[in-house]
Amino acid sequence: MDEPHVYDASQTNPILALTYRHPMQSANLSAKSFRNIGLIGRPDKSSVVETLSLIHDHLLHLGLHPVFDQETAALVPDNNTQSVSRSLLGEVVDLVIVVGGDGSLLHAARALVRHNTPVIGVNRGRLGFLTDIKPSEVIFKLDQVLQGHFQLDRRFLLEMEVRSKGETIYDAIALNDVVLHSGRSVHMIDFELNIDGQYVYRQHSDGLIVSTPTGSTAYALSGGGPILHPGMDAIALVPMHPHTLSSRPIVVSGHSEIKLTIRENRVLPMVSADGQNSISLNVGDTVHIRKHPFKLNLLHPPGYDFYMACRTKLGWNQDFDSFQQQDDA
Repeated sequence: MDEPHVYDASQTNPILALTYRHPMQSANLSAKSFRNIGLIGRPDKSSVVETLSLIHDHLLHLGLHPVFDQETAALVPDNNTQSVSRSLLGEVVDLVIVVGGDGSLLHAARALVRHNTPVIGVNRGRLGFLTDIKPSEVIFKLDQVLQGHFQLDRRFLLEMEVRSKGETIYDAIALNDVVLHSGRSVHMIDFELNIDGQYVYRQHSDGLIVSTPTGSTAYALSGGGPILHPGMDAIALVPMHPHTLSSRPIVVSGHSEIKLTIRENRVLPMVSADGQNSISLNVGDTVHIRKHPFKLNLLHPPGYDFYMACRTKLGWNQDFDSFQQQDDA
């Protein structure tokens, strides 16, 4: 896990002069710390627009300055809203509120992580591991955060490079995972795995999921991978339907350098970061994956509990809870 550290956000944003401490540690900050508040929303749900408008009006009532990213501003009926491009949003605001599902927060994270801008999520999606504020509690929970009562959760990302004949032809970052897969084909793919320069195996399978602790409750979990606590400095490698049944998920250090080399295939394998644009790979191409140098500063309201999130989102204890209800009846 990370060693305790101090993060001075004033280095990247002169408006924000906060001291951030160890992940998941509560901090008491002045309400004046958060003055300019960014707003990002999922574009295809009317309920998102309702929640964004509610938050926008509440922030104005508090004397704060809400700023939409340009895509989100187009959704809101108020023509007097301030907006900037998403790529610049992290430079001009002190906090970003994302309204949507975990996918919406993944999109925001990739744009904001370089600015060290804190992010908090309001769930208008399905599971909501990352966007953990309920819409019915949004004003109460946001007021707690704006008053400086929150838990800071620093999540690391992965960076990926695709190299062909020694030259980088594509790069991307991922909060959840980097996935090597066979695209639309039903054929297995052939690839070689090296970790920190050491040969691990050559595998025939449907692909490989390289997951952060954040992504361990997403696609990697569906593939049979382990759940990693978000505070762990580790990466999970989860084979997808390997032809050799003894090929099991493995967990390596978060500082590991992972290299995938494409071998002879009947189809062109593909690779994607957080489910974004998949690019085709040729024989001999290599995919290099390592920890990204910046971390996402994810904020939770007071009382956040990762294990409670697992119980709620993954349905743990359902049988016991139903038995308890029957006994009480």
